[in-house]
Amino acid sequence: MSKTQIKRGKAPPRRPARTPKKRKTIKTSRLNAVINALPISPQRLQKLANWTIGLSLCAVAALAAHATGVTAKVHEEYAQAVGRAGFQVKKVEVVGADRIDRLKVYDIALAQKDRSMAAVDLEDVRGDLMRYGWIKDARVSRRLPDTLVVDIVERTPAAIWQHNNRLSLIDDKGVVLEPVTVATMPDLPLVIGPKANQRSQDLGRLLAEASSLKELLAGATWVGNRRWDLRFRSGETLSLPEGEAEAKAALAKFAHMDGANRLLGRGILRFDMRDPERFVLRLPHEGQVAPAKLDEARAAVDAVADASAEKG
Repeated sequence: MSKTQIKRGKAPPRRPARTPKKRKTIKTSRLNAVINALPISPQRLQKLANWTIGLSLCAVAALAAHATGVTAKVHEEYAQAVGRAGFQVKKVEVVGADRIDRLKVYDIALAQKDRSMAAVDLEDVRGDLMRYGWIKDARVSRRLPDTLVVDIVERTPAAIWQHNNRLSLIDDKGVVLEPVTVATMPDLPLVIGPKANQRSQDLGRLLAEASSLKELLAGATWVGNRRWDLRFRSGETLSLPEGEAEAKAALAKFAHMDGANRLLGRGILRFDMRDPERFVLRLPHEGQVAPAKLDEARAAVDAVADASAEKG
């Protein structure tokens, strides 16, 4: 059997081994580094970013709606819907009112054109109430379904102001509370003259220097926009000097003399202390009062003269 000889070709040359390529280093930006350092996942961070963008767009839309009047229209429709649902102002509850006319408060609180609870402007109602003289402070709130609650702080009457033939009740700061008549005026000091109401605090400080005379006072007249004349219940008038300090000193001196010699209620018409160097007493004329009363007035004058001589 003949042999078959198979010739093998030359082996292909070996390819040189490939050098592995170096991986490219991905540069991380500072922003990505900060994000990776946060204690929340990137997915949650993306959601937060989406919410922030959404809220910003809503805010811009709201501003645009307000600028074009859409917000007011929506609020009006909302208020009307609330009113149709039965939430309308039907009652007013007044708290803290003692002397004040409650009907006046009701009229002010119910003066709003729209009675829907949602449409009532509480600040407007409060502003209207604060223009009423008796009210020192007020707070207005809603109580569903149908009530406005008005909390009031009243002013306290301190005197009666007579000006231009009119009588008005005022507080210690001179704020006019309401007009009064002779028949209805309370038992309070009467201050007379232009701008006398604005000086009521000055009068209060003045009378504090002579508390024993305060209950005996019937009224006070602000004379020439510069000084006081005091009138007592027993009929006398005391003319005080100009200047707060001078008036206080004169009144304190008069209170001391009245305590020592009982000047009030003895028939003297006027005590004049405008001149700090002189104390002038005006007596009634003969026939103007009973003889016994005139004698008592003269005795009071003599007592003052004797006291002055002893002091001198």
